[in-house]
Amino acid sequence: MNRRIFLTKLAAAVGTLAATRVIAQTHNMGGNMAGHDMGNMNMSGHNMGNMKMGEMHGGGLLPESALPQNLPLPDLKKLINTSSQSNYFSATLTAKPVKLQLTPELNTEFWAYNDQIPGPAIEVFEGDTVEITLKNELPQATTIHWHGLPVPPDQDGNPQDEIAPGASHTYKFTLPEGCAGTYWYHPHGHNTVAEQAFRGLAGVFIVKPKQDPLAHIPVQNWLMSDLKLSSDGQIADNSMMDWMNGREGQFVLINGASKPQITLNQATRARIWNACSGRYLDLALNDADIYVIGTDGGLLLKPHQVKSLLLSPGERAEILIVPRKSTQQNLKALAYNRGKMGNVPEEVTRNLASIVMTQDSLPTLPEQLRALPLLGQPTAVKKLEYTETMEMGKGMNFLINGKKHDMNRIDLTSKLGEVEEWEIFNNSHMDHNFHIHGTQFTIINHQLNGQVHQPEYIGHKDTINLKPYERVRIKIAQHHKGLRMYHCHILEHETLGMMGQLNVI
Repeated sequence: MNRRIFLTKLAAAVGTLAATRVIAQTHNMGGNMAGHDMGNMNMSGHNMGNMKMGEMHGGGLLPESALPQNLPLPDLKKLINTSSQSNYFSATLTAKPVKLQLTPELNTEFWAYNDQIPGPAIEVFEGDTVEITLKNELPQATTIHWHGLPVPPDQDGNPQDEIAPGASHTYKFTLPEGCAGTYWYHPHGHNTVAEQAFRGLAGVFIVKPKQDPLAHIPVQNWLMSDLKLSSDGQIADNSMMDWMNGREGQFVLINGASKPQITLNQATRARIWNACSGRYLDLALNDADIYVIGTDGGLLLKPHQVKSLLLSPGERAEILIVPRKSTQQNLKALAYNRGKMGNVPEEVTRNLASIVMTQDSLPTLPEQLRALPLLGQPTAVKKLEYTETMEMGKGMNFLINGKKHDMNRIDLTSKLGEVEEWEIFNNSHMDHNFHIHGTQFTIINHQLNGQVHQPEYIGHKDTINLKPYERVRIKIAQHHKGLRMYHCHILEHETLGMMGQLNVI
């Protein structure tokens, strides 16, 4: 069945009246369309067959004006280290439902770490030993995945290692030298990732270097997430469109605040996290020079100037913002078309924050921010292919190499420390990204529309976007034995099967 027929039937299945518009949006696209039952599908406890039309299309939501705006950007509250030992960080996180007052009239129940939205910020140094106990007071089993961190698999919160409601578990790992970077933590239970994340469970994890070449530059932390609230102010369940395209709430938050005011009194280093479930953030700011200075796994070799910065879900970056004049501008998320399915609204540019800037010049920077360890020549090759399948009366699967995630199946095997080349092919009509647990990789090249091009800059990554029909080749090695997960980090797609398992031996 070709793509045109698939989208026509899909539009009918979700009750749209604009099938021709859907077809026009994604013409000349092919694919294999076979899947499982949509009419009676139960996705993480949300029955799709009984869904009302308003829910399918995201109706009945609280207006964007309902939350306070233009308030000062909140700081991310830090998790307190209870250890008295040097180079040792010990603390407890409790995951539980909590009601938070968003406005004087509005109390909303979140699932939160230590009663905070976002969860407490964890700051440690490379070389530190980290010991964190998670107490699970949620109604579901959960884990903590230390996204991007080089930790052993049995400490990385795999879905096989769930913590039951009412139970607790202590994670312990030592961070190697050279892993300073911008990481985060979030749940990774089986079939519960999407719900637990959109209910609020996420926090930042910063690993600092022992000697920071940019220590003279002030730092701000911007955790970006989105929030979808129904008209009664409660967190809305996923709609059909959320499951198909990835959830996007009507509120895009920075450090838990809607459209805050951010003050930059001089050139400033900003750590940025895209902690959204499915939203892509193409960030831009007028009247300032923007330099990428770090990616997921730490600083680049040298700064790279950009006009805008695209972060897919799960990606992070460090940027240097140099105001060209004293002014006030909006931090924008530019309209980005990632090829969503169905009769969806047109993509628009959104204002995320008001930035008050004071003119400054580029601060003194070292010739080299850090030396990037280079992996050797690959001695093994692995290939992944992303596809989507659907059949009328049945549901959608998001697949890797034609298979839906199965916790009882090993999909790939790697040798400890062996340098590998992975080729990921997005054989679908919409953007997907790729995330792998436990290590960082470097990008060799991209291939799209018959053209091969090199990355704009080389940095350590654990999450990378792929446009429709794009191939990305990466160089990677694993440094701990055990089970690793790899998947699309659009959380609904991960939950619906776009995930595989790698055994490192």
